[in-house]
Amino acid sequence: MKKWSSTTIVTQSPGNIVSDMAGDKVMMSIENSKYYNLGEIGGYIWDLIKLPVLMEEVIARLTAEYEISKQECELQVFAFMESLVNEGLVQIKG
Repeated sequence: MKKWSSTTIVTQSPGNIVSDMAGDKVMMSIENSKYYNLGEIGGYIWDLIKLPVLMEEVIARLTAEYEISKQECELQVFAFMESLVNEGLVQIKG
C-alpha cells in the first residue's frame, strides 16, 4: 500500500469513459475493460482529480462539503484512492 499524505498529487488516468446516472458516476475503463460505479461522493472526487491536484485540496473540499472530520475523510479518501490506483484509474504525480 502506498504511503498517502496530504502532499500526494493525483490525477485521472486517461482512457476512461464516464457518465452520470441518477446522481452516481459510472465509468468504463478502456484499459482493463471493466465497469465501475464510483457513487455520488466517489464521482465528486473523480471530478476533483480531473487535473493533477494535491490530496490536501481534495480533503479540504470534501470536509467543507460534507459533515466529516479531516482525519476520517483522509482515511476514507486515501483508501478510495488506493483502490483506484490499484485498478489503474488514477496516476500519482511527483
